[in-house]
Amino acid sequence: MASVLRRADLLTLSNLRNDGRKPHEIRRIRIQMGAVAENSGGSAVVEMGLTTVLAMVRGPIECSRRSDEISDRAIIEVQVKTAPFATSGDRRVSNPTTDRRLIEQSHQLKRAMEAAVLLHLYPKSKIEITVWVLADDGGRLPAAINAATLALVDAGIPLKDLVCACSAGLSAADNDTIVDLNRREESSFGGQPAVYLPCAMLPQRDTVVLSQCEARLGSLKQLEEVLDAAMDGCRAVAQHLQAAVREHSASLLTARSGQARILYSFENRIPVKEC
Repeated sequence: MASVLRRADLLTLSNLRNDGRKPHEIRRIRIQMGAVAENSGGSAVVEMGLTTVLAMVRGPIECSRRSDEISDRAIIEVQVKTAPFATSGDRRVSNPTTDRRLIEQSHQLKRAMEAAVLLHLYPKSKIEITVWVLADDGGRLPAAINAATLALVDAGIPLKDLVCACSAGLSAADNDTIVDLNRREESSFGGQPAVYLPCAMLPQRDTVVLSQCEARLGSLKQLEEVLDAAMDGCRAVAQHLQAAVREHSASLLTARSGQARILYSFENRIPVKEC
């Protein structure tokens, strides 16, 4: 217990958060595009800190019901699911069709993707996006949006711009603005809900496509500060997403030119592509 308190005191004195980050520092991001080769047109895995999300895209495909068709554009169907091992506490399987939080996040993700996808190119069709939350340490909606964007790019779906997402809020300790909240920072403090604002934007157009805050803020100025911090976080995330797209495109071009080599791991004989 003494070591835990000592570490917490050191973080407080250094003006660092509970995971050692600075107030406006995002978590480490790791990206893998094309993670699922079968039964999906495109896929991507995004890790933001300890939160891991897998997104898969199918389409454009024919609508299952004629009543769902729209004559001048495609529709987007989104389903967010959580794995039973995503959290360390409750391991019950959440039903994506009845769980209120999953339904709400599916609608938010759909709204963000509709702002970027060129739907008019695929009339009378639909694009299916399935998101699996594999590990949840806070910020699963921004991670899901980032993963879905990269999965659409991997599937070859044309976009106006990449949709980049990040969150911001207020620190429970000193009420300072912080970026990219983890699960502990999202949880309530002293019986009051934490100030948590997820934001998604198109960085090239500098346009916000999603922003929602359920907590009560003291003033309009405070809201503007939190929103500005979230947008700065989105711009930082955009750099990681753009780098991942460039790297993935370069590997595909190298493979198409016939210069890629397939190496095998001696441990499990899994093929590894080297460009």
